[in-house]
Amino acid sequence: MGEVADGIGGREASGKLRVGVVGGGAAGFFGAIACAEASPSADVTLFEAAREPLGKVRVSGGGRCNVTHHCFEPRELVGHYPRGGKALRGPLTKFQPRDTIDWFADRDVALKVEADGRMFPTTDDSETIVACLMRAAKRSGVRLLTRTPVKNIRRDPEEADKIDKTGEMGLGQFVVTTRDGTQTFDRLLLATGSSRKGYTWAQQLGQTIAEPVPSLFTFQIDDRALHELAGISVAEAIVSVPETKPHQNLTQAGPLLISHWGLSGPAVLKTSAWGARFLHDRGYRTEIRVNWLPDWKPEALRSKLQDLRQREARKTIATFSPFGFSRRLWLYLLDRADLDPKLQWAQLPKAKLNRLVDRLSRCEFQVTGKGQFKDEFVTCGGVRLKEVNFKTMESRVCPGLFFAGEILDVDGVTGGFNFQNAWTTGWLAGRAMAKSIS
Repeated sequence: MGEVADGIGGREASGKLRVGVVGGGAAGFFGAIACAEASPSADVTLFEAAREPLGKVRVSGGGRCNVTHHCFEPRELVGHYPRGGKALRGPLTKFQPRDTIDWFADRDVALKVEADGRMFPTTDDSETIVACLMRAAKRSGVRLLTRTPVKNIRRDPEEADKIDKTGEMGLGQFVVTTRDGTQTFDRLLLATGSSRKGYTWAQQLGQTIAEPVPSLFTFQIDDRALHELAGISVAEAIVSVPETKPHQNLTQAGPLLISHWGLSGPAVLKTSAWGARFLHDRGYRTEIRVNWLPDWKPEALRSKLQDLRQREARKTIATFSPFGFSRRLWLYLLDRADLDPKLQWAQLPKAKLNRLVDRLSRCEFQVTGKGQFKDEFVTCGGVRLKEVNFKTMESRVCPGLFFAGEILDVDGVTGGFNFQNAWTTGWLAGRAMAKSIS
């Protein structure tokens, strides 16, 4: 059972104003720490339902924690958020990846950048990030209550009425109930991620919610021959969804990985993120096309194959892959083009050559469902952005209520962007709460 603070009023006996943070993930911790460090007079309490906080931090990046991305230009950064990018433009000028790097460096945690721009602790261990956040919370005086699930949140009607009539910020306006009793807070930060309870509490406090649906998932494809290629990857491919309207242009590029259930890798994950609502509305059943050779235009492919018919005339088409694919993937693509692998290059008629070009540049698959991306889960949807002041992360409809992280209708593609959203919005909310009570 978690530690419980004494007293239930808006101020403790010491006279300190009280800040409640619900959700012990990246955004909640960062918000609590930012508030406590900016205003030592604040009494900050962080509620976490689980036995151990920072669960997603622990498992992210395969246990290494993809802290952020090596992109320091806000205008470029926002392009990695299918939803919320425009709203994040301003916040990212206040706290961006460079600030994240400096924040951890100031607390003796160095980050490194990998070839694709992702940034990890130099230890390659997510526990380094967890330990840093735990130390920072303790040093700043944050009271962490683990195994303390919040049962209900409401506003004190008298304090709410006072705010509505006078415009002055009341004290003790948020009443938080746990199994251990009731506590009252002057400011409240909801950083509950994709928790349904978090959305419910936000609604009860006057917010509207964009329907939450999954983002960042893999594609299930019922193709046994494809499944047998599990583990094979290509460095660059293009995945597109032809059913979308022209203006939607659901096309993404990146590495592609074949899995035991279908297709994965950054190209697929980005497609699922940008197409989250479209794919949800389709019941995760749609056609996709894969361009296995995006650097080759169809005309160049055709010319290459015609050249092989002359130069390798007596060799069978299965002898080698002319484009650097693994032999198993090349044989699979030949089969998708209905070509006999024993056929000699000289025997490849124009019609079959064109069919092979088509399978290399626009290989069609039927998606039959979605799979979860490792242990990570990102949600499209949440608190509507127009109801939040992104300079402070305070609600525009409920004074004193703040939001950070995934509870907002903000989500990024894979690569550290979702954590950066958590750090940025948590830092802004924490600083704003501290300033509002100082």
